[in-house]
Amino acid sequence: MGLLIDTHTHLTDPRFADDLDSVIARAMQAGVERLVVCGYDIDSSRAAVDLADRYPNIFATAGVHPHDSKSWDVRCVEIIRELSAHKKTLAIGETGLDYHYDNSPREDQIRAFREHIELAIELGKPIILHSRSAMPETLAILNDFKGRLPDTVFHCFSGDEDDIQAVLELGCWIGIDGPVTFPSSHKLRQVIAACPKERLLLETDCPYMSPVPFRGKRNEPSYVTYIAKAVAQEWGVSDTQVADTTTANARSFFKNALGED
Repeated sequence: MGLLIDTHTHLTDPRFADDLDSVIARAMQAGVERLVVCGYDIDSSRAAVDLADRYPNIFATAGVHPHDSKSWDVRCVEIIRELSAHKKTLAIGETGLDYHYDNSPREDQIRAFREHIELAIELGKPIILHSRSAMPETLAILNDFKGRLPDTVFHCFSGDEDDIQAVLELGCWIGIDGPVTFPSSHKLRQVIAACPKERLLLETDCPYMSPVPFRGKRNEPSYVTYIAKAVAQEWGVSDTQVADTTTANARSFFKNALGED
């Protein structure tokens, strides 16, 4: 298929504690040669950077997920700023709004989201964005930063064709995950058809959201190949073309900081 990059993993999750080396080896064997481990709170952000130190093909991001934004304070800002100074910390996030679960008060989510954006602007880093059941509110905040918004990817994009147009007008990217392989995901496949090829990134969000035929089981980076095949079908191109395009996209999004092949 060609070189692939999984742009959103959670390899710090305890479900990988017993076989992480095997998981990484399977990814490499499948052609998934770069893995981005995303922080979702302070501890996982630190752990992501630690993994990036230990493995040459792993890179990190640092941020606090909206679920945990009630814990967001000045200390968090300083820790993420410090972690972001590491040469393999590529982006800020994941951050954003989650009004589906509301695990943190919405005012805390909004405050943390805005301060993540300000930090990304300060540091010149792209943003890993989580938005669930909050598309209008997410777009409104991003529009407040229009003209100085860093490159931003809507991780696990779940909007419709109208949403994708608003996202593209802001210069943002979309991340495509396992749900693209679900038989019921007609709307998502329409989004892929409408999205410019140069704005799409592949991700697993492992250990969550395994693609068919692994749905209901632990997800892992090697399964990004199934996501690539689903995208190839929607684009009407070869698997290799999807690999080449999305790998180039990932390198562009992360400012060519993913290392040499």
